[in-house]
Amino acid sequence: MTGTIPSIDPATGKMIREFELTSRDNLKEIIKQARSAQEGWAILNVKERVKALRPVLRFLIDNTDELTETISRDNGKTRVDALATEILPAAMSFDYYLKHAPKFLKPTSTGTGNLLLANKRSKIVRVPFGVIGIISPWNYPFGIPFSEVIMALLAGNAVILKTASETLAVGDSLNKCMKMAHIPNGLFNYVNMPGKEAGTAFLEEGINKIFFTGSVPVGKWLMAKAAETLTPLVLELGGNDPMLVCPDADLFRAASGAVWGGLSNSGQSCAGVERVYVHSSVYDEFMKILTEKVRNLRGGYGLNWDSDMGVITTENQYNTIQRHIKDSVERGATIAAQSSMPVDKTLQRFIPATVLSNVTHDMLVMKEETFGPVLGVMKVDNMEEGIRLANDSILGLTASVWSKNHHKAIEIGKQLKAGAITINDHLMTHGLAETPWGGFKESGIGRTHGRLGFDEMTQPQVIINDIMPFVKRNMWWHPYSENLYNGLKGIIKFLYGKGVIIRLRGLKQLMGILPRMFTKKP
Repeated sequence: MTGTIPSIDPATGKMIREFELTSRDNLKEIIKQARSAQEGWAILNVKERVKALRPVLRFLIDNTDELTETISRDNGKTRVDALATEILPAAMSFDYYLKHAPKFLKPTSTGTGNLLLANKRSKIVRVPFGVIGIISPWNYPFGIPFSEVIMALLAGNAVILKTASETLAVGDSLNKCMKMAHIPNGLFNYVNMPGKEAGTAFLEEGINKIFFTGSVPVGKWLMAKAAETLTPLVLELGGNDPMLVCPDADLFRAASGAVWGGLSNSGQSCAGVERVYVHSSVYDEFMKILTEKVRNLRGGYGLNWDSDMGVITTENQYNTIQRHIKDSVERGATIAAQSSMPVDKTLQRFIPATVLSNVTHDMLVMKEETFGPVLGVMKVDNMEEGIRLANDSILGLTASVWSKNHHKAIEIGKQLKAGAITINDHLMTHGLAETPWGGFKESGIGRTHGRLGFDEMTQPQVIINDIMPFVKRNMWWHPYSENLYNGLKGIIKFLYGKGVIIRLRGLKQLMGILPRMFTKKP
């Protein structure tokens, strides 16, 4: 495929710029060059890789305003959201991985499992996969792929990055950012392909591992396709995240957290609050605070400083959110509060922040991922009911518990089937570079971020070294005999037999075959 594809400002409908498409033949050559560049990169000391990547942080610092404006214009989110949830976490993650990469890649000893095999010393080394493919989404078009790119490169891999077709201007900015690194030509590559083609092309052209962030159906399809070549995947496929408000919660903080955790980025966050379960004793007071805050939210163009919420990024997502709200109202839900519409009536695809009460689990907003500025709030008689309802989902990315009793909140959190549980906070977990990121059930497989996420960028290889090279052979080597059999059986008796007598008999049998280890004679 050749030609160009435009990047469109979702708020105005105006074209930002056109970008050239990457053909399948070009991709094949790019992967070939990446594989060649990776061979030399992988043999460098990790401290040399760290030094080579350091200039990237300077680019982030010097171009913060330009980057946040590009993200806001290309995605539709506000400048503050772009800074707080993309550029700032990118800088923090960059600093974290550069500091910790040497430790993450340091060989580790397995220790000794048994005294009789103490001469076999094992250590685990981390080996890069080769060429890593990263397919990133449009909702956090800079922050999500940035940390994955940095981890992959630090671990010794080459990278092929494909960002969402809806946010190509951001992808181009990320490409410029990575060009600041002093790395071999061909090691990092930015490609522009339609999403429906990129996964197939990556796999058929021999990519070594794929990191994909997107929808559940596409993730399942990609996993099935990867099975043909046993290509490993890390999948982050979204969520329908619950929030549990206990009777002793700080209701002001909880309501404020629901507003930010569920409505920032116009609710287009896979780990955003979508379902809220509130104890009946505090439900009315919680709803009073929540609805007042939602009514006061200011919607508008993301580049305007006084906008609290921007627009919906894609037409498909806009239609999904509207369908979910309509379904809920038709099934008996009540619109408890909405934010005002923007003063600028020319803005496209704006949906006001919406709080729904009287919701049930047969409504789409409670059983599917809405991915929009909608909060469904349910009253529960006790927190056991809240836990049961929170777990009533095929998704399990994150969840939150709100209580002044931290011990109780943590115990409730342990019962929730989700990959990340926050206490008295929500959504911000993706910004913690040290914290593993990923979900349970159909929210995906594998992890990114933190030590676990960094480990996903490498394969474990074990090196077993015999520290007694003067030994001529292991005791179980040829030639076989009845005496050898009895001697080996003696090991079991000596190590695990019941009683001193049985163990001593085992030791005697073992001693009968030990000499053969030190002689060339049969």
